[in-house]
Amino acid sequence: MGTYGDQRHIPYAPTETAELYPDSDGQPMAVSDLHRRILTRTLEVLDTHFAERPEVYVSGDILMYYVEGDPRKSVSPDVLVTFGMGKKNRRTYLVWEEGKIPDFVMEFSSKGTYRNDLGSKMELYASLGIQDYFLYDAEGLYLSSPIMGFTLVDGVYVPISAGPDGGLHSAALDLDFSVGEVGLGIYDPVAGAWLQTPAESATARADREATRAELQTIRADMAESRADEEAARADQEAGARQRAEAELAELREELERLKAQT
Repeated sequence: MGTYGDQRHIPYAPTETAELYPDSDGQPMAVSDLHRRILTRTLEVLDTHFAERPEVYVSGDILMYYVEGDPRKSVSPDVLVTFGMGKKNRRTYLVWEEGKIPDFVMEFSSKGTYRNDLGSKMELYASLGIQDYFLYDAEGLYLSSPIMGFTLVDGVYVPISAGPDGGLHSAALDLDFSVGEVGLGIYDPVAGAWLQTPAESATARADREATRAELQTIRADMAESRADEEAARADQEAGARQRAEAELAELREELERLKAQT
């Protein structure tokens, strides 16, 4: 989304804060359906991941004003995560009221934004002190890598090196980001699991339950087959014993006849 520090026109200054700091920049949330789907999923999995932590605020495409009294100084990150701020519904993010800037931001780069994402916006986020800044190129056309990550060191963003699996670790979130089947994959190294939306988790649980039920059916069928085999083997052994006993009885009778003849 856009950065509005360069606009010359200053809106009139009404008494209502909501009017002074509007909650919309008139820009679409995403430039394409692909961006929208992946962005929506990313926000949902982060929301779900931090759902049990009331001090973590996750949002996206919300106008963040960073200079009190100057509505031109605003930016709208595609994804932001702030620790120690608390969950509540916000129309705008007023830094001076919240008391802190985000710890993590991510931009979904496109043909019209990638230069700004790597230029003035990166400089702005660094100057604000945002610890981790990530970029994602859904089409894989505009950035040197589909996903890029930077962390703030002495006021300057330093590239984050990829791990052995190709993922980029955000120390601010303690999560790994990588390109995967769902577009943008987020991995929790502590839990050793990929983050999922509630719907994906429900589907995975249903699949696991279906697999367990199928395994139970297979085990039951195998147990029944083993029981049938054991019964058949027992029948064969019983038949073999009966035949052996009959043959032994015949031999004894023959032996008795031979003895009688002599």
